[in-house]
Amino acid sequence: MKIKVNKGKVILLLLISVQFSLAQVKPRVLISTDIGGTDPDDFQSMIHLFMYSDKIQLEGLVSSPFGKGSVKDIHHIINVYEKDFLQLKAHYKNIMSPEILRTITKQGTKPLAPYKGYTEATEGSKWIISCAEKKNKQPLWILVWGGLEDVAQALHDAPHISSKVGVYWIGGPNKKWSTNAYNYIATNFPNLFFIENNATYRGWFMEDGTAPESMSTDSFYKNYVKGHGHLAVDFEQYYEGNIKMGDTPSLTYMFSKWGGKFQKLDRSSKIIFNRNTSIKDTIPAYSIMEWHFKGPLLNLDPDSSCFTLEIQNQIWPGYYIGEGSYAVRYSSKKPEQSSYIIHSSIPELNGQHGAYTSNTPWPGKIGKDDIKLGKNWYSDILDPKYFLLDQQGVRLISKYRKDFLGDWAKRWTVLN
Repeated sequence: MKIKVNKGKVILLLLISVQFSLAQVKPRVLISTDIGGTDPDDFQSMIHLFMYSDKIQLEGLVSSPFGKGSVKDIHHIINVYEKDFLQLKAHYKNIMSPEILRTITKQGTKPLAPYKGYTEATEGSKWIISCAEKKNKQPLWILVWGGLEDVAQALHDAPHISSKVGVYWIGGPNKKWSTNAYNYIATNFPNLFFIENNATYRGWFMEDGTAPESMSTDSFYKNYVKGHGHLAVDFEQYYEGNIKMGDTPSLTYMFSKWGGKFQKLDRSSKIIFNRNTSIKDTIPAYSIMEWHFKGPLLNLDPDSSCFTLEIQNQIWPGYYIGEGSYAVRYSSKKPEQSSYIIHSSIPELNGQHGAYTSNTPWPGKIGKDDIKLGKNWYSDILDPKYFLLDQQGVRLISKYRKDFLGDWAKRWTVLN
């Protein structure tokens, strides 16, 4: 792997090695997406993916949503793509056919992973294993656009695939929903090749003033997309056509410099509190916060959800972990100050409350509860010059806005 030592910091520049080669041949890719769930930006990213499917060997589309999403949402985009397929293929002969896309679309889990981090196998997790086990000198890249539940399940059921896959995860907001699956993976597979993009991805839609006004978040659609095929009509249904596409950097990382650069991470920040916290308790954003509480001895199965943690009008399940102990995990998606309250039918828990402060940079100071990682885990670069506002690493993508949107604009011109 080619790396560069810069002022004592090891920075990942290119993932080019015997094991993880993106040169010579197109990378093998499987997408795990929460399309149709809590954020419509996955629909935008899926349109972009199909239009650039000639750049990769796409082997799987796994629906792993939070909320009401399912494979029907992937099939919706495939159906729209099919209407424009022949025009696109006339110019990009290796883009994938709708028929093949349908055969590799699988349903993954919908519920969040419980405290232990995994549950039962799904069609999606089985497909991940099947693709990873193919005899191929290339690794399988799993690009995760939502929760890590199906990846965690696949690793639990087939631990040997950990040496055959690389994971590029759009974390940040997804991390707060997927803390249990993340905790399981980081704890049990610290040597997994893993890119944890908690903030850098925001460079796809946060503007730094380097691109022309015609490519601004709210003007790109009307200037370059509108009127170009059925995909353009569908694209407007999401954010009224305004660019978000926070998951797309994971794809462009496979074939260009538009997916960011990352720094080696030897630990994942985590802190366990055996008490309620206050606004004076400060932790790095994107860290795992885990609260433990004492309560009655109950005849409940371990890992049973029996209370909820409410933060910013969102709810996370808490679990009975045995011997009168209860636990819940959370991760802030950005630097923030916030409060929480516990709801439960268990009187000892109900109404407990507190607050916290999260800040940058991630992963912050070393803590005793941190999860130790191996040599192949990477995350957002610490250097302040790559921050945009309070978002770490963003300028490593935003500076290419003119290039990546300009290239995409060219692809839209072939549609009418």
